[in-house]
Amino acid sequence: MQFLKELYYKKYSKRSYSFNNVDLIIDYLFKDIKNGIYIDVGCNHPIKYNNTYLLYKRGWSGINIDLDASSIKLFDEYRKGDHNIGALVSNKEKIKKTYIYHERSTINTVEKTMVDLKINKPKKIIERQSITLNKIIQNSPFSEKKINLLTVDVEGHEFPVLENFEFSKYGIDVVVLELLNDKVDKMEMHKQSLELVMKSNIYNLLLKRGYKLINWIHSDLIFVNNNFNKGKKNE
Repeated sequence: MQFLKELYYKKYSKRSYSFNNVDLIIDYLFKDIKNGIYIDVGCNHPIKYNNTYLLYKRGWSGINIDLDASSIKLFDEYRKGDHNIGALVSNKEKIKKTYIYHERSTINTVEKTMVDLKINKPKKIIERQSITLNKIIQNSPFSEKKINLLTVDVEGHEFPVLENFEFSKYGIDVVVLELLNDKVDKMEMHKQSLELVMKSNIYNLLLKRGYKLINWIHSDLIFVNNNFNKGKKNE
């Protein structure tokens, strides 16, 4: 009986590496695309809670970006097939205050509103030069490629990251991003709401760029391009 259970598990289930199993939805959307390209802004860790590692195991590659140098060092070690960049991504090139809780913390941020909502405060504040996502891609091996997936998790700074991004130029099929409620005194999942999502600037930005919201898991929103053809291969 135990053997049958293990056989069933191996045949019909797939391991998730991301938080809230988001990567399983992503993997299904791209099940017919073998060698796609992704961009992960706020990648943090090459395997744990990572939205693209499942695709990487399937032969995909792309750009991983994080403001923490120690995170990028891990990506260079465990994701050698990717282009890994240490950078602070925003809507323009500018010196910004960055709030650091600790090395490789998932809540390091440039958004002071996010800091003010937390009981624990950052250990240090440093100044960093920001860069646009457009420029990072232009300087990468993927500058002339179609990009299938864009995932963004930067603790409340998602809108500035995407505000001036050239979606149509790179043919992005699917966008995954985190939406946090910065209007409450304690950030908890049960304080999220559909009304909050639909009123957010990031939701309306994606709608204007030709995307529709197809899934919502806790704080993660999954958008698909209105013209997305999941069977279409990269050029």
